[in-house]
Amino acid sequence: MDALSAVLKSVRLDGAVFLNAEFTSPWCIRGRFGLARARERLPSADHVVFFHFLVEGQCKVRLVDDLGVTAQTLAVSAGDVILLPRDDRYLMGSDLHIAPIDTDNVDATAAAAEPEFIQWRHGGGGAAARLVCGYLGCNGAVSRPLIAALPRMLCIPIGDSQAMTLLRELLRVGVRESLAPRPGAESMLAKLAELIFVEALRRHAQNLPPGVKGWLAAVRDPQIGHALALLHDEPGKPWTVHDLAREVALSRSALAERFAALVGEPPMQYLTRWRLALAARDLRASAEPLARVSARSGYETDAAFNRAFKREFGMPPAAWRRAASR
Repeated sequence: MDALSAVLKSVRLDGAVFLNAEFTSPWCIRGRFGLARARERLPSADHVVFFHFLVEGQCKVRLVDDLGVTAQTLAVSAGDVILLPRDDRYLMGSDLHIAPIDTDNVDATAAAAEPEFIQWRHGGGGAAARLVCGYLGCNGAVSRPLIAALPRMLCIPIGDSQAMTLLRELLRVGVRESLAPRPGAESMLAKLAELIFVEALRRHAQNLPPGVKGWLAAVRDPQIGHALALLHDEPGKPWTVHDLAREVALSRSALAERFAALVGEPPMQYLTRWRLALAARDLRASAEPLARVSARSGYETDAAFNRAFKREFGMPPAAWRRAASR
């Protein structure tokens, strides 16, 4: 299993496609989905990734931080996916200089009788832009390597017209399921949102320039990507740098140097953080005894596990579990 698949398997993404929107120029909206809203459908999520798929037309988008300072403006065309891995507040529109309307104030139309399920309509009546929107909820601790490797916002062209047509039709099905869910809808919507996310990640990784560093660049590297996949696939194995180097056909020093250069930390330190992330996930999702979680994380004593966990997450594991349950 490759490293990206191994991480996604551990993350357990849940998601939904919830909105079909039509905006006509001139228009400008200011939005942020928000974790609280995602928890209405995904109560176990503590991190949300938001996406827009532009089905038709063109628009512009840029981030807005809490002080109102704007970042770089991206031009978006039909077939592009806008990914917001940290659910930042953003501006989107045909003209970002006009006064924006908050998405919470956009009039939603009761569109169940319409074949296209347009739930939002807004704008001045000019050229139209059509979007399908959705989100993914995930465990923040486990998804941290992946989320940290992504910029705050990215625009990813999905590609040829055949791929775009397939995604558009799948997303329309997703919107219908969101409006009138049938048995199995929750699973289908989660897989559909995950499909969009994974395809966007793959294309982003493929388009990274040569020489760039970071987790996704490491995934793309043949030897280091293999090493990451091994660590993620068997985190409980008593790995050493020597064992890992032998598996990926590198010398011990070459593996340690290249791994640290691309990932940003040595292999065994990365493995420790990954084990603790899995422990945090298990503490949040189950009532399993702490001693068992500690042993599975590779710690011989509960005291050592407590110290390492507190160093990573700012509180002991028992307190983490209580906070998560609240």
